[in-house]
Amino acid sequence: MKTILVVDDEPKITQLVRDYLERAGYVVRVASDGRAALSTARTEKPDLIVLDLGLPHMDGLDFTREFRKTSNAPIIMLTARTEETDKLVGLELGADDYMTKPFSPKELVARVRVVLRRVEHAVTNAADVIRAADLTLDLPRLRVTAEGRGIEELTPTEFELLAALARQPGRVFTRAQLLDAIHGVAFESYERAIDAHIKNIRRKIEIKASEPKYILTVYGVGYKFADR
Repeated sequence: MKTILVVDDEPKITQLVRDYLERAGYVVRVASDGRAALSTARTEKPDLIVLDLGLPHMDGLDFTREFRKTSNAPIIMLTARTEETDKLVGLELGADDYMTKPFSPKELVARVRVVLRRVEHAVTNAADVIRAADLTLDLPRLRVTAEGRGIEELTPTEFELLAALARQPGRVFTRAQLLDAIHGVAFESYERAIDAHIKNIRRKIEIKASEPKYILTVYGVGYKFADR
């Protein structure tokens, strides 16, 4: 059974989310502030974290910064903030998805399933290794090497996105097509999230992120993996 850590300082929301996730078959742990969440995450090693951004002691963004130093477990953010920049900052720090409050608990459960499926898909894909240019993706281990360099661990979403591009070098993907590739189901999703994930991937795999050699921007369309 997968373990989900729910982090929110509103008891009613925590209980509601816990009830729905437990009914869906998950083991649920809870925390009400960022510091407690970090301690619980380090000891329990959850398979996924549902994280509110507006937390006491250590907010959700600071939690994500610290957590990402030692773990690539997926994070779904919950936020009451409606500003586009707040959501992009969370994604750029390494969150995998987000939902804006108020939210549907049924949709949250569905998104949890999708993100966990993304991890399983990356690990169990029939092709164990993808090679494109001088980049190698080891699917079972979620590891990437580029020109012999071991790359900082990607989050499951970043890894699956990179794999989708690297499987078909030269193919131009729209943002909507990339969302379909990493989500596996049709959510009304935020396409700009793809830009945040691409920025993270470039920062991790490129020697100079401002002059990418692997993932190229096709202006007005989307992205492609270099076909050389």
